[in-house]
Amino acid sequence: MSGDGFHVHGPHDHALEHAAQGDHHEEGHHGVGGGSLTSQIAVFTAIIATVGAMFAYMGGATQSNAGLYKNNAAIKKTEASNQWNYFQSKSTKQSLAEISRDLTTVEADKAKYQGKIDRYEKEKNEIKASAEKVEAESAEWDKKSDVELHQHHRWAQATTVLQVAIALAAIALLTKKKWLEYGMFGVAVFGVVIGALAALHI
Repeated sequence: MSGDGFHVHGPHDHALEHAAQGDHHEEGHHGVGGGSLTSQIAVFTAIIATVGAMFAYMGGATQSNAGLYKNNAAIKKTEASNQWNYFQSKSTKQSLAEISRDLTTVEADKAKYQGKIDRYEKEKNEIKASAEKVEAESAEWDKKSDVELHQHHRWAQATTVLQVAIALAAIALLTKKKWLEYGMFGVAVFGVVIGALAALHI
């Protein structure tokens, strides 16, 4: 939803135009003050639409970041897996060298195999440290992805609530119901609060 942007245009636009024409018609009969409701709600709608567009943009950006970070985590996981496979290969060679050392009766060969065993052990420790480091990096990318995805959901929620507020504004213009005016302001404030939570990573 947030990736498509914040769309203000819709069926309620026709309602706004219709209500505006009705108010202008009333102005001709009852004076200049008849269009004040339309003007106030029109300004309200424009402001909320602008804020909603910003929320929608942030929602799309965080969604893209979440996907990018998750991809980085997958790459690191593959790299760590390769390192552990390399570690296993060295372990196998070390085991074979240990068997050869134990089976041979020639001291020179024993020393040769022991040298290989020591080398493999050192290489294994280096590979293990590298693999654990890459695994930690993968976990960090996963964590960042989860944070961005949570923030994306917040932006998406805020955008949806503001869309509802704009729809209520259109209905308020058509019905002239005061409680709908209060409702649209209340819903709009709720949407802004959710947007603030998104900005604060809550």
